Amino acid sequence: MRVLITGGTGYLGRAVVRALAAAGHDACVFARRASMAGLPGTAIDGDVRDAGTVGRAMAGCDGVIHMAALVSIWRRRPADFDEVNVGGLRHVIEAATRAGIDRIVYTSSFLALPPTGHTDHLRANDYQRTKIAADALAEEAVRAGAPIVRTYPGVVYGPGADTEGNLVGRLIRDHLAGRLPGIVGGDHLWSFAYVEDVAAAHVAAIERGARGARYRLGGENAPQRRVFEIVERLTGRRMPRELPVSLARIAGRAEEWRVRLTGGQPLITTGAVRIFEHDWSFDSNLAERELGYHITPLAEGVERTLAAL
Repeated sequence: MRVLITGGTGYLGRAVVRALAAAGHDACVFARRASMAGLPGTAIDGDVRDAGTVGRAMAGCDGVIHMAALVSIWRRRPADFDEVNVGGLRHVIEAATRAGIDRIVYTSSFLALPPTGHTDHLRANDYQRTKIAADALAEEAVRAGAPIVRTYPGVVYGPGADTEGNLVGRLIRDHLAGRLPGIVGGDHLWSFAYVEDVAAAHVAAIERGARGARYRLGGENAPQRRVFEIVERLTGRRMPRELPVSLARIAGRAEEWRVRLTGGQPLITTGAVRIFEHDWSFDSNLAERELGYHITPLAEGVERTLAAL
């Protein structure tokens, strides 16, 4: 199968491209700098905000995995999130419909779902707001007959590049380097999804995922602090301190003001703190049954992550 992967140079995207190639598929990597990534398959430089380029990239493809997204806790221009996260999905759906492609896998996020124990969505920042809006767009398209399969990865972690999409890896790196001031919401549950497990599930989704299905790709549900307990056991590096939520909120407001005045990226925002105040655990039973989804134990996954650093 010839598969177009938008956002194929991202943290998770790279793992999906390699998993597709290993499974014998012809991967077409679509990203702004795809030709510089050194990934297997065909590289196509382009931007999901350009509908024409997206349409041309679909030529000759049997399926598409849409992973391109703006993953960040803050941007000076909030519309950037709308254009990439919502507009990009719209362009992919429209182009795939014109091309007659009968399998679209859309990679959403656990943040597009309500927090554990809640029925209402949390819209803590522009990334989360637009992923919720994109999920609604995908649902509308499914009802109109679009052949969309949706995946909702949990907190993806494992070996890989130090990007905003690799939150756990960045936290571990900063902790080992003495740059992590502390953690917020250490008692709250996250669903830790090992990157290679999530990548394999995307291959299964493009091969045999049910149209209209919504597959949660989580992992071991554990408190955030559990990662650092494992790191301490393996390296001897003492646990980071836990920052009070009230102090984190103040720091978030201060960082937001700082970047408005001087530029750059904030280290933390009030929206990120709101997300850390909730539990984000869920089960992956449907993906396990229908996609053969495998969950790597957190201790094993963290050990592999440390070995790759």
